Amino acid sequence: MTYKFYMPPISLMGENCLQDLPDELASRGFTKCFIVTDKVLVNIGLVDKLTKLLTAYHISHVIYDETKPNPTVANVNHGLELLKENNCDFVISFGGGSPHDCAKGIALLATNGGNIGDYEGVNKSQKPQLPLVTINTTAGTASEMTIFSIITDEERHIKMALVDKHMTPIIAVNDPVLMVAMPKSLTAATGMDALTHSIEAYVSTIATPITDACAIKAIELISCYLKRAVDDGNDMEARENMAYAEYLAGMAFNNASLGYVHAMAHQLGGFYDLPHGVCNAILLPHVQAFNAKEAGPRLKCIAKFMGVDVSEMSDEEGARACIDRIKELSASVGIPVGLSSLGVKKDDFTTLATNALKDACAATNPVTGTLEDVIKIFENAY
Repeated sequence: MTYKFYMPPISLMGENCLQDLPDELASRGFTKCFIVTDKVLVNIGLVDKLTKLLTAYHISHVIYDETKPNPTVANVNHGLELLKENNCDFVISFGGGSPHDCAKGIALLATNGGNIGDYEGVNKSQKPQLPLVTINTTAGTASEMTIFSIITDEERHIKMALVDKHMTPIIAVNDPVLMVAMPKSLTAATGMDALTHSIEAYVSTIATPITDACAIKAIELISCYLKRAVDDGNDMEARENMAYAEYLAGMAFNNASLGYVHAMAHQLGGFYDLPHGVCNAILLPHVQAFNAKEAGPRLKCIAKFMGVDVSEMSDEEGARACIDRIKELSASVGIPVGLSSLGVKKDDFTTLATNALKDACAATNPVTGTLEDVIKIFENAY
């Protein structure tokens, strides 16, 4: 087989790297940007850090701040209309996964036309999106550097997975200074999202030595620095290392894809409008328990990367240690134990499981599950 590896051509990393962005933009001749963000980031003044830089370089801007935590088809359509009205020549997404995913949908439709649902699936577009620059304020989703976008279809109550090479941002910015404002709960949820990306990529059926290297380092960093970042949001060493960790995790899953954790979490998010990272964190150990029958040796390695001494353990024992360590880390940062605490209803499991099996992300899970298998995982995570 041959493999393709996707990531942005340029990524700015490190403390205060946002200051370097205007030079990159000016060198490309951009003149008017469409900023996709949310009201919280506008209200706390974080977006001002960007707009002041743009103004100083004579780059005008229009702000769309209606993005929902689970961005919708309506978000994409409204944003696209505003972008066209103002003749913007490029897009900047500012925030976490929600603004990034929404911006990708807007930028893709700006050049390809049609409806966002037309691009559900893998590589459905014909043209590159309008140039997109992604400025990250969380350490988890890695949407700032991936070819993935998840958009909620309000009518069907599902999350659509768009996986498209044409959605690769041209510049990604990970400035840990912008992440200091994240509350503890969001730091925890996005950090566990990054851990999920790393683990699903590492046990993926299309993992490669390159994606493995990225996943391993991400797991190590998250194990060391997530709790520190949650406990003290001003710990810049922890913030910066979590920024590197989530980016490495993105490099891993952007090219090795994901598994049942995300396939199932997407359904919970679309059906109940629940926070994605929390759903992932709750589901992660239960899906890996299911995967252990095929991925025991890899799960044992993950336990080692998370600091467990597995030298005297069998593969089966190592897999159990991995699952236990995931649960310990999740609990230490305040993630709820079960789906019942989120208001999920058992009566919906069949519908959720049916839709999860249709999710494109499920294709690289090491174990092929039946409808009954997926329902059982939901039950175990309840």
